[in-house]
Amino acid sequence: MKLRQDLVLRKVGDDYIMVDPSQGMVDLSKVHTLNETAAWLWEQLTGKEVNVEQIATRLCERYDVSREKAIADAESLIQEFDKAGLLEA
Repeated sequence: MKLRQDLVLRKVGDDYIMVDPSQGMVDLSKVHTLNETAAWLWEQLTGKEVNVEQIATRLCERYDVSREKAIADAESLIQEFDKAGLLEA
């Protein structure tokens, strides 16, 4: 699976938001906020195949976190991205 290519990540103040630039008018019900780590991962993984192992590896490289915690966080992130419709097959 991949991250949706049609979404744009923007930083607004201290927040990161995902917007769909193809919308004729801004529909705030379709804006997704990301924390700094999720936004960083989005930037790192755009255009690449995304899986739990890949995300966990990047988390371990950047943060002082155990492999088990990184895998759990990666699984949670993929579930959240999928639930929000931010992934494509």
